[in-house]
Amino acid sequence: MGIAIGQVERFVQDWLGRAVETAGMSENAFTPALGRFAPTRFYDHVVALTRERLWRTLAAMYVAPQPDDVIVDVGCGTGSLALLLGRVEPQARVVGLDPDPDVLAVARRKADAAGVAVQWRVGMGDALAELLGAGSVNTVVSSLVLHQCPVMVKRTMLASMSAVLRPGGKLVIADYGQQRTRLMRLAFRIVQLADGEEDTQPNADGALQGLMSDAGFRGVREVEVVPTVTGSISVYVARRE
Repeated sequence: MGIAIGQVERFVQDWLGRAVETAGMSENAFTPALGRFAPTRFYDHVVALTRERLWRTLAAMYVAPQPDDVIVDVGCGTGSLALLLGRVEPQARVVGLDPDPDVLAVARRKADAAGVAVQWRVGMGDALAELLGAGSVNTVVSSLVLHQCPVMVKRTMLASMSAVLRPGGKLVIADYGQQRTRLMRLAFRIVQLADGEEDTQPNADGALQGLMSDAGFRGVREVEVVPTVTGSISVYVARRE
């Protein structure tokens, strides 16, 4: 990325020091969009630093929405990926699902401003079949969600994604994956401080592909790896058996 390891080390250590001084634990039943340190209103600005335009575009490319597809964005946050998919294929039915009403309020404002039709739903990613109907969705997409979850929740959410997909339906996940280099492991410490090391370390160790296979997905592949200032973000694709 054209950044010396020493520069990243100084940046990370400085950021971690400031973050620890201002840290406060959340009482929410879910991890807020920016973890424990930053309010929701800063989410889009922070995520933009992760080469967001590149990895979201890659994720949308692998979704490849078609007219009349039903696509659900699990943990849609402020709606950036759902809106992109709605722009790519206006005839698709795109559903943005998130448990946080605050981020959904931001998503609705962005959709209204862009003139893109997305159905926004408040809900958890472990109850997709109950919310949307079993076997009712062509594609499930999720970005920057699973790394925040305990392993058991990762498993439950992936099983829920499988249950809501039609046979042969597609799963596309863009999230922090295996951190293969010293530079990426160091950069990923920022994410681990915000979201907790216990929940994030399995992603950094490369566990997501195995968890996807355990949930019944086939043809699981890591198709893209994007280095960023907060660690590498991978794009994974798979099919429901």
